[in-house]
Amino acid sequence: MAGFHPSVEDLPEAFPIFPLDGVLLLPRGRLPLNIFEPRYLAMIEDALGAGRMLAMIQPGGSGQTTQAGPHLYSVGCLGRVSAFSETDDGRLLITLTGLIRFDIAAELEPRRGYRRVRGDYRRFLDDLSLAERPIGVDRDALLGALRGYFGRRKLEANWDAIRRIPDDMLVVTVAMTCPFEPAEKQALLEAPTDAERAAALLALLRIGAAAPDDPQGHRVS
Repeated sequence: MAGFHPSVEDLPEAFPIFPLDGVLLLPRGRLPLNIFEPRYLAMIEDALGAGRMLAMIQPGGSGQTTQAGPHLYSVGCLGRVSAFSETDDGRLLITLTGLIRFDIAAELEPRRGYRRVRGDYRRFLDDLSLAERPIGVDRDALLGALRGYFGRRKLEANWDAIRRIPDDMLVVTVAMTCPFEPAEKQALLEAPTDAERAAALLALLRIGAAAPDDPQGHRVS
């Protein structure tokens, strides 16, 4: 990761979370965000003064709520604000670069309207490794499934750029950007290894390319 790579000692024990349904951040991935709600503007302002770190996590999908807000999945991904700018109307445009996944150890008292947790990184320390990451999946098969998925959904892609992406970052980028269901996104996040994530991604692309759509373009399950 250019410019910044944390050690375990650099990781915060407690940090803000940004709960967004269907939004996935993976280690080494780059997620652009448009921040406009006052509580999340406050969150970014606080994060910029405290190591630039905050986490993405999905609401749990059960419909249950707690005093702090919607129930959350137990696993999220910590990221660092690697780029930001302010618009004339007061929004913040940021890029969040994924660092490491975590289990929620406890939810803490909200601060300035945004939620905070204490994270447990122990299951995911390999996310910090800079070693090569073989994904154990046939690249041609993955690209073929991606073409089928995009074609089924009439999505555009820059195939020349895609062909230049290394295998491990191809999996990260495709997993983050494809419009999978929230539960499918969570499964990709929680995959124990890069190879297992690549295999799960290939399966999702193949299913998505073959699944019929309803007249409004939504997948029929």
